[in-house]
Amino acid sequence: MLTVAVLISGTGSNLRALLEAAEDPDYPARIVVVGADREADGLAHAEDFGIPSFTVPYAHFATREEWGAELAAQLRVWRPDLVVLSGLMRLLPAELVDEWSPNIINTHPAYLPEFPGAHGVRDALAAGAAQTGASVIVVDNGVDSGPIVAQERVPVLAGDDEHTLHERIKPVERRLLIDVVRRIAVGELDLTSP
Repeated sequence: MLTVAVLISGTGSNLRALLEAAEDPDYPARIVVVGADREADGLAHAEDFGIPSFTVPYAHFATREEWGAELAAQLRVWRPDLVVLSGLMRLLPAELVDEWSPNIINTHPAYLPEFPGAHGVRDALAAGAAQTGASVIVVDNGVDSGPIVAQERVPVLAGDDEHTLHERIKPVERRLLIDVVRRIAVGELDLTSP
């Protein structure tokens, strides 16, 4: 059984979908802990499912490296097989990435390498793109630059704004994440050579 830690910053909609998938006894992964970089609304999902959680508030640390060291210490307590960034809106320090690599993945609301960064949906609209998408990547020390393990296109419709487009991307992102975690758990996907 693959053990998973999920790190969030916001509402945790991808986290909830993963928690619901893991409730199925046939799903080959279990979430052992949920962490956040602030008092995120999504921590309520962990509570709903009886999953332990922790918070390492970014604002309480002088540097990203100090924050990352504490985050890594919290993760080591749980020793997950896989770390999933699910809406964590912070760049992880290189030391933490290097410790967990390649067993650390991230979801992104764009068809990478198109529109990396914190505003992928907004950037796709600003560029007048006819389509964007959702991606799951292995985290490296760049910004959404790691190896792509799954992705799918989502059309941009006439009249789309950032909210409506993002709402259509989210279900695709959730489905891809659930499938990638499953494939890792059963040995169909090797993150050392995605």
